[in-house]
Amino acid sequence: MSELTEQFLALSVSSSPLIPPLPDDVTIDIVARVPINHYPTLSFVSKSFRKLIASPTLYKRRSFLGCKEQRVYAVLRKRNIRYDYNFYILHRKLNCRNRLVLVEPLPLMSYRGLYVPVGSKVYVFNSLGVLSIDCTSHTVQPISDIPQHMYAKMVTIVNGKKIYVIGTTFVDDIYMGGGVMWKKSKKAVTVFDTETQSWEPELEKEDICLGNYWSDSVVMDGKVYIKGSTNDPSFVFGPEEMKWELMDEMMNSKQWEGACVVDDVLYYHDVSENLLRAYDPKQRCWSVVNGLEDFLAAETAGSLLWSRTVNYGAKRLALFFTKGHDDSDTIFCAEIALERGQGGEIRGKLDSCDGVIQEVGPFHLVKFVSVTV
Repeated sequence: MSELTEQFLALSVSSSPLIPPLPDDVTIDIVARVPINHYPTLSFVSKSFRKLIASPTLYKRRSFLGCKEQRVYAVLRKRNIRYDYNFYILHRKLNCRNRLVLVEPLPLMSYRGLYVPVGSKVYVFNSLGVLSIDCTSHTVQPISDIPQHMYAKMVTIVNGKKIYVIGTTFVDDIYMGGGVMWKKSKKAVTVFDTETQSWEPELEKEDICLGNYWSDSVVMDGKVYIKGSTNDPSFVFGPEEMKWELMDEMMNSKQWEGACVVDDVLYYHDVSENLLRAYDPKQRCWSVVNGLEDFLAAETAGSLLWSRTVNYGAKRLALFFTKGHDDSDTIFCAEIALERGQGGEIRGKLDSCDGVIQEVGPFHLVKFVSVTV
């Protein structure tokens, strides 16, 4: 904690809100500069501070001052409770230890939920409906349901404004003979405009076969890259021209899953070879992120169950993985800084924090989302 932050927290606790000697706008300006991980402490100072920390004015000021931070949320469930999915926030402790903290009083999430961050909100598409979560106040706003039922869908945000929901919809019944009926299906794209909070007309596509299962998807340079499972094709979707095309063979040559994009480069942890790989769509080539060999060999080899990479701000990512410990799973987080050399080589540097999340018990992973607040 910086000396300025310590002085401000001490002053806050010992004074009446919002610090009488200072005008409120000056107090807001000071609080906007305080790292967001200290906000829970400030919220205990007084009702006025709790109101301030939940105020949109504070976050607008943070944005104006360039004080925005990346926060990571996890959607986890207890292993033996099928539908008990909750939102957790990755909270940085003052001693550099990280932990996952349950976000209350958010409703339970669906096990089929799909999550997409837009600004300081997370939009949730699940079997229980569509809603948005404001990550500055942790409040929920319901949204009108998708106009037409779709299954095996995925959601992604393009250009920071529109959410594309991609999936399959049934359109006609086909008689197969012998009393067997089959429904004809089409691939469809439905768009939700986050500015107008409204759905745009559905667009259907009959001449493509996306397959039934998708292992992952990312957005790079305004295009959606959809990775099919082992025996399913992979595609690239261009929203502006509404064009579908097969994924480049080089990009499709790796079974990437749990990937993220940092500065228009895809990163994922190759569990089979225990490497952090990177794909540059401009160069159309895969590379290995160097500098992490000792860390990966020591921490992620052996009993790895799954791993996920998450964008953690400019030139940074977080790598999440699990290890078995005392009949339960412990979730670990490694914060990695990324550097590109003059020759194009990408190097990774482990953050000075040890990056270990304290044990949270027997949970299964659903998804991590990174939000700018």
